[in-house]
Formats: sequence, structure tokens, C-alpha cells
Amino acid sequence: MKFLACKQELCTGCGTCEKVCSKAFFKEENRDKSAIRIINNFNTFQAQKCAQCGECINMCPGYALYRDKNGVVRINKDRCIGCLGCVGFCSYLAMYYVEGGHEPFKCIACGLCAKQCPQNALEILETKSVQSINSSKAV
Repeated sequence: MKFLACKQELCTGCGTCEKVCSKAFFKEENRDKSAIRIINNFNTFQAQKCAQCGECINMCPGYALYRDKNGVVRINKDRCIGCLGCVGFCSYLAMYYVEGGHEPFKCIACGLCAKQCPQNALEILETKSVQSINSSKAV
């Protein structure tokens, strides 16, 4: 299973990852449209992003959430009914919504942000188990 990991000790909070993500998926540099958010917690930076735990899948009334062949939780936009239950349900606070948009969005572990991170603080990792991701739960 693919997921985005952050080496917190290397992150400087520059925001490059947020810009790259929003530019790739929304065609503009806008932190509110990024599926990764850098949180400044007393000058310690943490990446708030989807851990691919899949807890949201079973709560979706439109059956729009599923795992792809790489284990990444994805949103089928044609099935999404726009209830935003997944946004409120996400224990990682990593399911996002933009005012005026129809469906939520989240990190799909594409790796674009990791490739552009000037500090090499982000990387795409693979694991065979959802439990190992859940045990490393972080904001």
C-alpha cells in the first residue's frame, strides 16, 4: 500500500508541497486547495495528510470511497453525493473540501510533493498493512 510519509525533523514549513499539490490538481497555488497541509506547532512543522487508513470507506453513503490497486483510498467523483460526511469523519483531518466544489478531495499519494520538497522531508512509502499506518498516526 502506498502512502505519503513526512520526516518531521527535516520539514522547514516552506509550503512548497502545498503549492505543488494545489497547482497539480486545481491549477492554482492555493493552500486551501492542497491535499497536504503543513501545520506549525510551536516551530515544529507537521504534515497533515491522508494516511490511507480507509476508515472513511465504510461510512460513505454513496459508496464513492474505495481502495485502488495500490491500496490508496480514492474518491469516485461520479458516485459522490456531496454529503461531506467523510470530511467530518476523518480522524486525521485530511479529507478536504473547497467552497463551491461538489466533492471532497484528499491525498492520493501521487508523490509530486515529495519530488519537489527542497528538504527531502516527504517520501512515498509502501507497506503491506493498514495497521502499520494506523500505528504511526500523526497530524
